[in-house]
This record gives sequence, C-alpha cells and structure tokens, in this order.
Amino acid sequence: MAPLWLTVVAWLYLSVCFSCAGVIAYDIALNRRRQPMGVMNFVFPITALYFGPFALALYWHWGRATARTAMASMSMSRAAASRAAVASAGDVMQALGGQSACHEIAGAAGLDSADEPAPPGERARPWWVTMAIEVSHCGSGCTLGDVIAEFAIFWLGLTIAGVTLGAEYAGDYIFALAFGIIFQYFAIAPMRGLGLKDGLVAAAKADFISLTAFEIGLFGWMAVMAFVLFPAPHHLMPSSAAYWLLMQIGMIIGYLTSWPANVWLVNRGIKVPM
Repeated sequence: MAPLWLTVVAWLYLSVCFSCAGVIAYDIALNRRRQPMGVMNFVFPITALYFGPFALALYWHWGRATARTAMASMSMSRAAASRAAVASAGDVMQALGGQSACHEIAGAAGLDSADEPAPPGERARPWWVTMAIEVSHCGSGCTLGDVIAEFAIFWLGLTIAGVTLGAEYAGDYIFALAFGIIFQYFAIAPMRGLGLKDGLVAAAKADFISLTAFEIGLFGWMAVMAFVLFPAPHHLMPSSAAYWLLMQIGMIIGYLTSWPANVWLVNRGIKVPM
C-alpha cells in the first residue's frame, strides 16, 4: 500500500495532467484549432496525460494550429473580392499601363502575400521543438497501449510463470506496438502518399526502433517499482493513484530514452518530422 503522502501527490499530479489534457482537447475541438495532420489531434492531449504542464506549454507555444474555419472563409471571401476588382480594373489598366500596372493593383488589393508574416502556429520551429513533438507522437501510441494493457492484465489477473510483471511487459509491448504503428501510419502514409499495405510497412519500420527504446525506459522503471520501491507483498495495483503517478514517471523516462532513437530515424529519413 502506498503511503498517504504519495497518494496525495499522485492525485494532485493526475488532476493537473487531466486538466492540461482537457485544455488541449477543448482548444482543438471547440476552438477549432485542429491540426493539419489529423493524428496530432490525439497526440497532444495524450502526451499531457503524463507530461502535464510541459506538454501544454509545448502545444500552446509551438503546436497550436491556426483557427481555420471562420478565418479561412473570410480570407477566401476577401481574396475573391480582390481578384474580382483586379480583373475588372485589369482590362482598363492593361491598355493604359501594361502588366506592371496590373501588378501594382494586385499588390494594393492584398494579393501579393510575399511579405505577409507566417501564422503563429506555422512559424519556424527550433530543431529541439521538432524532435520534442516527434517523440511525443511516438510516446502517445506507447502510452495509450500501455494504459489499456495494464488495466486489461489487472482485471484478467494474468501472469507469466506466476509473475505479473512478465505479463505486463508482454501486454504493454504488444499493445504499444499496435497503437504505435497505427499512429505512425496516419502520420507517414498521408505525407508519402502510401496505400494501406505500404503505409503499414513503412509505419512498422519507422516505429519499431523508437517504440522499443521508449518501452526499454518504461520497463526499466517498472522493474524498479516492482523490486525496489514496492516489492512483494506490497505491490501497487493499477487501481491506485500512486501506481499511475509512478507509471507517469516511467513514461517520462521512456520519452527520454526514445529521443536518441527518434533523432537517428529522422536523420536517416526513416521517420518524417512532425
């Protein structure tokens, strides 16, 4: 059984993380800040489930998309009106001043966008930000798979050779690999224009190494949880808040151990930067 102070800290941090995930999900869904790459609409909230305020800060400063619905329609309406004005005036100015005059009108109408600043969500990112988002994409599939597997193994009472940790390792890895490949497919297939079969193969190649690196970090920490912090018969169960606080720490460790693997995969062109 976890000490009281650890349970209190766990509930506080879990509450903060769920609140951060809720803020991101609300902003994406209800503020119409949907990501250009659809899978990232899930990646950012899932990352906040273990990274909390750090994930929220990463999303808000570097990952937040421009609101595209009303702004896009307004921009299209203004562009259409401007082009209509240019078209009607072009006939007259073509005779008077030639092509240069038409360019001047186009510039005055706001059609020359070369000097327009990039939208806040599309400004150039530092390399470390690109990699932080890349690793978040890898970690979100792992996290979702780990959470589902942990609850399933707990409810079914599964063990391997009488050891629960062995079943957790097997279940976590299988589910993490499945969700990781799915998440990677919806990132890599649209960007490369791949079909289902080729997309799944490319996703498996891109995600296997980075996912394994993530799970190595997490599994190492789970061993510390099981054999050092809370050895038998005092194992923590997934029904306790303290268990999930420690698992969040393990996911952060997994995030860090998968960073070098993701850098290598991106540099080799196996993975596509988010």
